[in-house]
Amino acid sequence: MDPLARYLLTQAYNNAWANHRLLAACAQLSAAEFAAARTGFFPSIRATLNHNLTVDWFYIDALERSLAGRPVNPAARAFFEPEQPCATCAELQPAQAASDRRLIALCEALDGRALRCEIAVKRSAGVVHEPLPRLLAHLFQHQVHHRGQAHAMLSGTPIAPPQLDDFFCANDAPVRAADFAALGFSEAAIWPAE
Repeated sequence: MDPLARYLLTQAYNNAWANHRLLAACAQLSAAEFAAARTGFFPSIRATLNHNLTVDWFYIDALERSLAGRPVNPAARAFFEPEQPCATCAELQPAQAASDRRLIALCEALDGRALRCEIAVKRSAGVVHEPLPRLLAHLFQHQVHHRGQAHAMLSGTPIAPPQLDDFFCANDAPVRAADFAALGFSEAAIWPAE
């Protein structure tokens, strides 16, 4: 696999793992705590994590369409209506997991042609074209940014925020073994011997 494609795939796996850990912690909150007003860019944990999900839907749709040679989605802004499609963490967890699986599948299929692809993205001012690696880097950074905010909000609740700052260090494999089993991931799939 192309080294850049491999790196983007590891980012997709790390993204899914971090979402899994954060949402597992948030699932321990009451519905009221999940939706409670808090200080952040978005006004609650629920709003912040719903935003991550809808942005994922928006960009993954654009990526899948461009890679398949299909036109930009004329209704792409509909991914943001409603702003919070998931009222509870129990609704959000499977929706985010499905989005994460789509992103992993997209990154698993990356090859030299795809890495050179320009992705058509519908913006309010019109359609813009972004190089695929830059758009994926943007999407991963967006997730990290807002997960960090939700993580900080979680620290103001009775539930301890999970560690999210590890990036697959080899010596930490036993620490993530239970999460990987739940996700169906393997160390070999992410870091194959080459």
